[in-house]
Amino acid sequence: MGKWHFAVLATLMVPAFGQTTPPVFRPEIPRVWDDNTMRELELPLASRIRVRHVSSEFYYRIPVRPNLKTYTIYAPGREPAGYWEWLQQQEPAPSYDPEALRTREDWIKAGEAVFESTNEFLPVGHPFVDVRNEKWYEYTGVPLTKDGILPYYRYVIRTKGKVEVTFDSCASCHTRVMDNGVVIRGGPGNLPFGKIWAYRVANDKRIDLTKPSDRPMQLFFGAPWIHPDPTGPVAAETTANFVEHLRTLPPGVTPRQGTSAIYPPQAPDLIGIKDRLYLDHTGLQQHRSIGDLMRYAAINNFIEEITDYDGFRPSTGGPKLRDSQSLSRDSDERLYALALYLYSLQPPPNPNRFDALAAKGKKVFEREGCAACHTPPLYTNNKLTPAAGFKVPAEDRLKYQILDVSVGTNPFLATKTRRGTGYYKVPSLKGVWYRGPFEHNGSVATLDDWFDPRRLRPDYVPTGYVGYHVSSRAVPGHEFGLKLTPDDKRALIAFLKTL
Repeated sequence: MGKWHFAVLATLMVPAFGQTTPPVFRPEIPRVWDDNTMRELELPLASRIRVRHVSSEFYYRIPVRPNLKTYTIYAPGREPAGYWEWLQQQEPAPSYDPEALRTREDWIKAGEAVFESTNEFLPVGHPFVDVRNEKWYEYTGVPLTKDGILPYYRYVIRTKGKVEVTFDSCASCHTRVMDNGVVIRGGPGNLPFGKIWAYRVANDKRIDLTKPSDRPMQLFFGAPWIHPDPTGPVAAETTANFVEHLRTLPPGVTPRQGTSAIYPPQAPDLIGIKDRLYLDHTGLQQHRSIGDLMRYAAINNFIEEITDYDGFRPSTGGPKLRDSQSLSRDSDERLYALALYLYSLQPPPNPNRFDALAAKGKKVFEREGCAACHTPPLYTNNKLTPAAGFKVPAEDRLKYQILDVSVGTNPFLATKTRRGTGYYKVPSLKGVWYRGPFEHNGSVATLDDWFDPRRLRPDYVPTGYVGYHVSSRAVPGHEFGLKLTPDDKRALIAFLKTL
C-alpha cells in the first residue's frame, strides 16, 4: 500500500479515534418582553415624563417576521453575468434552519442572518434603495467593497420572480466600509443616510417639495412635551430646504428616530458591546445581561414607535395604539441569536504599531489622567456624565453609575429629544483608529480635529457635521488635551490609534 493510501486511511480514521463531536449547545433564552423588567429597563427621560411600553400580552400578539434568505447586491456594472436572471428564478427560502442549530457557532451564524434581515421590504427601484440605478450611487456616494458589493442592503425573495431589497436592518446602520474596501461588521456605520434620505424625498413624485413636511417630522423626531418644539425649525421648512439640509450630513451621522434632524447622532460601534453597561449615546437603556441587549434590539426595530410617551405614540401622533396585526417583531429565539452574534464581533486587525511614539503617548495618557474616565482595559469607566445644564436627581445616584463631572459637550441630544436622559455615556476609546466622525453628533472627522483648540471658536468650520443652516459653529466641551504641546498631542493620538 502506497503513502497516498495510508494518508487517506489515516484521514478517514481520525473521526473515529481522534475527534469528539462538539457538544450540543442548549441555550437558555430569556423572555424578551417581561412586564416587570420593561418597567425598569430604561433610564427616565430628562423631562421625567411617564414612558410606558406596551404590555407583554400585546407584544406577543404581534406577528413574527419571516425567516428569509437574503442575497448579495452588486453595484451596476459589477454584477456577475446572469446573476439577476438567476435571482428571479429562486424560490423563497429560509436564511437558516432553526432545527439545525446544534452548536454555539450555529447560533452565531444564524444571528448574522438576523443582523442582515429586516422588518421592511422595498421594491427594487424605490428611491430609498434604488440599487440598480447608477444615478443613486452617484448622488449618494455610498461606499462599496473592492468587488463592487453594497454590504448595507441585501436582496430578498418573498415570491418567486419578485426581487425586493431589505430596508432598516441592523446591518444598514452598523456596517462600515473602509477606504480600502474592507468591511467591518458591527462597526460604526458609514452608509450616507442623509444623502439617501434626500435622494428618496427629491425623487418621490408623491411629495410636494414646496410644502412643509411637518407631520412626518413630528412623528419621527417628535417630543411634544418639550417646549419650544425641537422639531419646529425643520417642520416649518419646505421639503426642498429639508432635502438640502439632509445632503450636508456626512457618512456616519444618522438622523435616527427619536433624535433630531438638527443635531443627528453619530452611528455607534457595536464591537465590544458585551462590555458596555449602557446603550445609546445618552445611556437610555441599561445593559445588564444578554436579555437586555435582546430587548434593546426589539425596541429599536421598531417597537419604540408604539411606546406611550405621556400620551404621544410616534406611530400615531396621539394616544391611539395601532392594531397588533399591523406590526411585526422578531421571535425571542432570533433576538437571542442576534445578541450572540453581536457579542462575538471582533475588531479588525489594527495596522497601527505600538512604537516609540505610541509609548510616549501612553505616558501622556496616564499623566493627564485620561484613565479616570477612559479606564483600561475597556478604556471607559462605563459611567454616565451629565449633559451641560442638567442637574442630577438624587435618586439617580442610587440606581445608576454616574460620574459627577460634565464635559460640556452640546446637550441637545441628551435634553431635547425623546432619547434624552440628561446624560451622555462615557465612550470607549477602543477602536478609534477605524471610527469617526467623533463626538456624539459627529462634528469632527478625525482625532486631530478633536484635539484642535480652534474647535471651541464660533468661527470654526466643523470637519464632520457642520450644523443646521450654519457655515461655522463652535464644537464645545471635552477640553481635556487641547492644551498639550504639539509633540505630546501627536504622541497621544498615536497611542489612541493603537487601542
